[in-house]
Amino acid sequence: MSRDRVGLSWRPQLAAGILTNLDRIDVVEVIADDYFDAPRSKTAALRTLSAQAPVVLHGITQGLASTVAADPKRLSKMARLVETLRPASWSEHLAFVRGGGVEIGHLAAPPRNGATVDGCCANIDTARRMIGMTPAMENIATLIDPPGGTLSESSWISQIVLNSGCDLLLDLHNLHANAVNFGYDPNEFLDRIPCSRVSTVHLAGGRWIGRVLDDHLHDVPDPVYDLLGELAARASQPLTVILERDGAYPRIEHLLAQLDRARAALAAGRHRRAA
Repeated sequence: MSRDRVGLSWRPQLAAGILTNLDRIDVVEVIADDYFDAPRSKTAALRTLSAQAPVVLHGITQGLASTVAADPKRLSKMARLVETLRPASWSEHLAFVRGGGVEIGHLAAPPRNGATVDGCCANIDTARRMIGMTPAMENIATLIDPPGGTLSESSWISQIVLNSGCDLLLDLHNLHANAVNFGYDPNEFLDRIPCSRVSTVHLAGGRWIGRVLDDHLHDVPDPVYDLLGELAARASQPLTVILERDGAYPRIEHLLAQLDRARAALAAGRHRRAA
């Protein structure tokens, strides 16, 4: 089995720390949308980064989990960036961001039903044909249970993954947040989804506001590391694990310590599986 990889999301505030510690960072995840209309100098800097470390792309505005057809202009921008960078993978969210010509400005959970399963699968197929690579799709955190649903979150995700042939980017803090907020067992959730299709994992932190808010401004909590070990015990394929941080940045040594803790959780899960 190829080895698991553990890395960081690229942020300008972390650039110096990342570039001086590439020996401890296996992979860097870049927000693709930040480069769609970027000047050549910024894209050239990204190519320089990709020559020093494996880079994967992560999208945030395609809104593929919708009955609304994917925007070909946005997909064309992703296709150009993929052609330029040649990343190992790219990903998007199981969310919608627009409807009826209105941009809502954030990732929102659609109704979990057969219509959105079919719409998402159609959009993934469009993305595959335009870009030449199938995106991994990420589960999202939500503070409300979207109305109009007829499927559980685990069933909805599983149907999209299996019907479209995409990989799953499993955000474990999103899983933790939804499990706490809606009162279900996250380990049972892992039992109900195709863990063999998980290619990438996101780790992040949040805060309690009467519910768990996924804000990416805090350290990864203990239950999320526990879930990483549970996933590693269930999945035989190599996993790419990315630590996300979007603000309140600590010293790079602090983030590197979280990467080491993720490696330890992976190793513990792998040991359990082997045993």
